[in-house]
Amino acid sequence: MELSHRSAQLLHLAAQGLAKRVTRRARKADVLTAISRMGMLQIDTISVVARSPYMVLFSRLGAYRTEWLDESLADGLLAECWAHEACFVPAQDYRFHRDYRSGRAGHWAHKNALRVHAEARGDMDALIDRIRKEGPLRAADFERESTGTKGWWGWKPEKRWLEAWFALGDLMVARRDRFQRVYDLAERVTARWPEPPPADSLDESAVRRHFILRSVAALGIARARWIADYYRLRPRVTDEELASLVAEGSLIEVAVTGWSDRAYVHREHAGSLADAARNGLRATRTVLLSPFDPVVWDRARALELFGFEYTIECYTPAPRRKYGYYALPILHRGRLVGRLDAKAHRQEGFFQVLGVWLEEGVVLSPALVGDLAEALHECAAWHGTPRIVIEKGQPRGLAGLLREALAD
Repeated sequence: MELSHRSAQLLHLAAQGLAKRVTRRARKADVLTAISRMGMLQIDTISVVARSPYMVLFSRLGAYRTEWLDESLADGLLAECWAHEACFVPAQDYRFHRDYRSGRAGHWAHKNALRVHAEARGDMDALIDRIRKEGPLRAADFERESTGTKGWWGWKPEKRWLEAWFALGDLMVARRDRFQRVYDLAERVTARWPEPPPADSLDESAVRRHFILRSVAALGIARARWIADYYRLRPRVTDEELASLVAEGSLIEVAVTGWSDRAYVHREHAGSLADAARNGLRATRTVLLSPFDPVVWDRARALELFGFEYTIECYTPAPRRKYGYYALPILHRGRLVGRLDAKAHRQEGFFQVLGVWLEEGVVLSPALVGDLAEALHECAAWHGTPRIVIEKGQPRGLAGLLREALAD
């Protein structure tokens, strides 16, 4: 079976839940459904617009209540762990993350945790003993006169110790309090879940197989070299390794026009694959994406699949930034057509668009302007910042056209 490059793009977006317009109001259960579809939801704390996990869900669900994510964690439907990076994952998948020992051993967070534990074993043991006796605690519950220290983001020692125990698996996040983690013993957290994970450990080959299949399902279509990044698998995934999954029918091997290597589709997407093969997939959604959205977090994949070269510049010195501190990719009807640097001023009630840039070759059509204005209006309203200010745009005339469209 051979697909066009365009059909491969649409198959990916359909699997991610980003192809079609939202046609109904979001429900609380949609949060778990969306995260299960992606396999995970990466956590980042930058809140210039919205914190990344909330923004990723908004891109898929439209206007929803952000507390549903926190409630799903507290209710034991989700867990926090190290996956791609620090992520929310479906609780039913937690055992695979818990038992993925070899991969996590090479992760920077696990290495840091081992180093911190070696340096402060007595203090860390005393900290976890306090949680054992007192119950769930936040970093803020450990008072200290000097709050800053060198190391992980200037965290105080107790925060670093909590995070080290979290990376090592002894502590888990029971819930969040205004986005602050509330830590408890891992066995107490999972015991409160509606369906606690089995205590027996999985063989690592079974864990790897699970993550490979979950990655391909989440990506919709995948080249072998794309797969390992999704769950940070080690070693990299090869075509030879995938051959047995194709032979048993778990994966479907396909060709994509212009690709020299083969691609893979999970059997659960067989219906969408058939639609893609006859060019029957369509994309109608226009939306802003988080810089940590699965569609763009693998920069090499985004470039290969969409021709979209993307770098988040919040870690770049201001004089060297090209697009701004926190530029959001613009997804328009199945294509990544530009980026938008924005800031939500919640107290003042306005949504500041510092700049919006279209990719070279993108036609500035009335449909694009109208869809982008609608996406901006929807995003700003969800933030509680209904007044939108457009400062500049590229190509010339874009900012004015957006202002006119927003005024209608």
